[in-house]
Amino acid sequence: MRHDVRPQGAAQSWKTKRHGAPAALALPLALFLAGCTTLGGGLEEVATGAGSQSNLLSSPSREPVSFEAVQSNDPQSTIGKSQHPRILAAYGGAYSDPKLERMLAGIVGKLNAVSDDPGRAYSITVLNSPNINAFALPGGYLYVTRGLLALANDSAEVAAVLAHEMGHVKANHGIERQQREAEAELAGRVVTEVLATDNTAARAALARGRLNLASFSRNQELQADAMGIKQTGDAGYDPYAAARFLQTMDSFSAFRNAFQATNPNLDFLASHPAAPQRVELAKRHAAVFGPPGTGNDDRDRYLAGIDGMLFGDTASEGYVRGRSFFHAGLGITFTVPEGFVIDNTADAVLATGPGDTAIRFDGVAVPPGTTLADYIQSGWVGGLDAASIRPIRIGNLEAVSARAVGGSYVFNVTVIRVGGQVYRFLTALPADAAGRLPGIADSIANSFRVLQPAERESLKPLRVRVVTARAGDTESSIASRIQGVDRKLEMFRLLNDLEDGSGIKTGVRYKIIAE
Repeated sequence: MRHDVRPQGAAQSWKTKRHGAPAALALPLALFLAGCTTLGGGLEEVATGAGSQSNLLSSPSREPVSFEAVQSNDPQSTIGKSQHPRILAAYGGAYSDPKLERMLAGIVGKLNAVSDDPGRAYSITVLNSPNINAFALPGGYLYVTRGLLALANDSAEVAAVLAHEMGHVKANHGIERQQREAEAELAGRVVTEVLATDNTAARAALARGRLNLASFSRNQELQADAMGIKQTGDAGYDPYAAARFLQTMDSFSAFRNAFQATNPNLDFLASHPAAPQRVELAKRHAAVFGPPGTGNDDRDRYLAGIDGMLFGDTASEGYVRGRSFFHAGLGITFTVPEGFVIDNTADAVLATGPGDTAIRFDGVAVPPGTTLADYIQSGWVGGLDAASIRPIRIGNLEAVSARAVGGSYVFNVTVIRVGGQVYRFLTALPADAAGRLPGIADSIANSFRVLQPAERESLKPLRVRVVTARAGDTESSIASRIQGVDRKLEMFRLLNDLEDGSGIKTGVRYKIIAE
């Protein structure tokens, strides 16, 4: 959740707003989105805004060759160049870490050295996002999020991801998709302008068609898999890494937790599932190079490269620690009840709990002369029961609470004033569980408080830390050192691909999450 306060009236949120002010009736739909897995989502079409220049890589040469110089001969370069700033804006900009960048440059260099398209240059950018994603733009622009790098276990897995995306570039999949999108746009104009139809079924079919264009086709994904696995193996990396990482992501899709943002537009877990058939096909491609164990995973070099990398949210977004949310910049915190999971998105802090309970928290700048009772009735809450509005106190803070009804849900809306800011809790339950609403809503709102200066100063971001197993260490003993994340043992096993129950080995290095 980004700190973006702009006092322009009651409707302006301090969160980065992509879809306008939140409507109470839309709350459950916004919170209950789920995703699935693909190796490289190619979601550049959703990005908007401006950004900065990425890292540069090109084919090996005795003379320095800039990415721009080589790229100038690529007719697709204008597409990637125009979209690159928008990608940066959508994913929080580029993440700068020279040690990490050198490690990735080495991986891309090895892949490009065995490419069947040696004249093409690639630019690799690490995106400052906890979302797990990797994709490419026409013209050789490659992107990987630090969220994906935290999940990967070795250089071979990252090589498999990047080679897959290079396959999309070499096969011109981005160009093909752009052509399909243009055709769909023409069809859309026929439906909306020429036919001017109000036929619901026709519009629904058009909407489904547009959604289907948002990712590569199944055949394109499989083609990129085959090309990427061959290139990974040719470069000397473990060719089975692609199948291994697909399985890791499948496990992660079931684990998704508060440490990970879940905006479906920015996360390839919302694209195609990693079907067992796809994993098996990836293993068959790898078998061309030999049995499992063939090739180098280069794990130690990879772990050294990501050691110390930022994990999860940045300071500007606030931090999730277990069931609590802290924002040092805003100086606030609150806690959700036992059994709830917090998800800190760009638009709001969301939480889900037992019995289809959903919570949304954000803030707006409200003029001091506007009373909280007037603000809560200003039109941003759908289905508001005006008779339920009541003034309350949260500690020593002024607050107002009210109820609303919409569809099959009941809502509690609580607004709290802190200086020029008003913070909003929206709690939703199914109507048949309305009796539980006051207790849950009051528990969350009453946990809200202003942080003390020492508390704000002590808040630090989480990072990937690499530790070496000592004699007597167990999975549980190392997992206990993880900070800021629930289900520590499960998290440790997932981060280190230990789900087969093989346990840890003395002297081997493992990833944990800590300040």
